[in-house]
Amino acid sequence: MSYRSSASFGKRQEYVAVAELLRRGFDVYMTLVDDQQIDCVLRQEGNGSPRYLDIQIKARSKDCQPRNAGTFSAMEVRRPRKNFYFIFYSEQADTYWVLPSLQLVREATRNKTGRNAGKYRIQFCNVSRSGEVRPRPRFTKYQNRFDLLE
Repeated sequence: MSYRSSASFGKRQEYVAVAELLRRGFDVYMTLVDDQQIDCVLRQEGNGSPRYLDIQIKARSKDCQPRNAGTFSAMEVRRPRKNFYFIFYSEQADTYWVLPSLQLVREATRNKTGRNAGKYRIQFCNVSRSGEVRPRPRFTKYQNRFDLLE
């Protein structure tokens, strides 16, 4: 995949995830750039005052190798905090995973050496011998769990 189609895939998938959030009734605000690891912000009303959640969206294309369909690697997680969430999407598995950043840094593997030292890797899917991509049972608690954002 060329850089251009790779970059446009990422942007398209951000919009797909945002559309899913809107469909579920969330109040979503898009950012112009995500240099703070924020693709969109959710605004929620509670107890008379607003609450804001920072959202980072990551996606894997249906065109990637099946072994990579649910693998997200070389991820930076700057300043994990209570109001910072990641939404992961695999086209091949047709599944979302919603994780608070504090939980992501516990669940993911952190690279100790090499050019990606300090960055995180998480693998949400397994591949059967027949090549079928299946979500890993270990992460069922995050699978399509948009309610974790409420």
